[in-house]
Amino acid sequence: MKTSYVTILFLFLAPVLFSQNPNLKVALLKYNGGGDWYADPTALPNLIRFCNLEISTNIDPNPATVELGSIELFNYPFVHLTGHGNVIFSKEESRNMRVYLEAGGFLYIDDNYGLDEYIRREIKKVFPDQEFVELPPDHPIYRQKYQFENGLPKIHEHDNKRPQGFGLFIEGRLACFYTYESDLSDGWEDPSVHNDPPEVRKKALQMGANLISYVFSN
Repeated sequence: MKTSYVTILFLFLAPVLFSQNPNLKVALLKYNGGGDWYADPTALPNLIRFCNLEISTNIDPNPATVELGSIELFNYPFVHLTGHGNVIFSKEESRNMRVYLEAGGFLYIDDNYGLDEYIRREIKKVFPDQEFVELPPDHPIYRQKYQFENGLPKIHEHDNKRPQGFGLFIEGRLACFYTYESDLSDGWEDPSVHNDPPEVRKKALQMGANLISYVFSN
């Protein structure tokens, strides 16, 4: 069991350790339950392009799609989950996600509106003994290249609630970041999709770049 765990850990860390490799990829997480995991199809490509230009990352411009229960999950140091509806993690998928996160992986979840009640329920299958903790505005994730003095920016309005960024920690390391009432990934989409003002879209991309920077430097 120990040998297997170390092997998985090495396979996961290899692309991070060799981060100048142009094959370094991030991925969109495909899940079951009927929710639209495929929402915001232009979001990740646009964020990658912004990061490669503005913060000198070297990420493959074409993000992958990976299923929650697949061993391929360990190929990606950063995976993104979004959508509007139901999410269901099987027992095997929950176990796979837990091993991935404990091995050093990072999960970014963005509530695209309507995801909250489902994702909170399913994340409890992954970490039954944990609750999401709201990150304070002075957390380093908001203080990378771009400074967000008030914490998570608001991109789209839904229910007149303030935007919140929540975390799950493994031995002090932020392993999962969950954004609620912000619609951050909507702001990464092509300008024509939501017709966001340029300054709003810029804030979304800058916060996304902070997220990428934080993950790859920690």
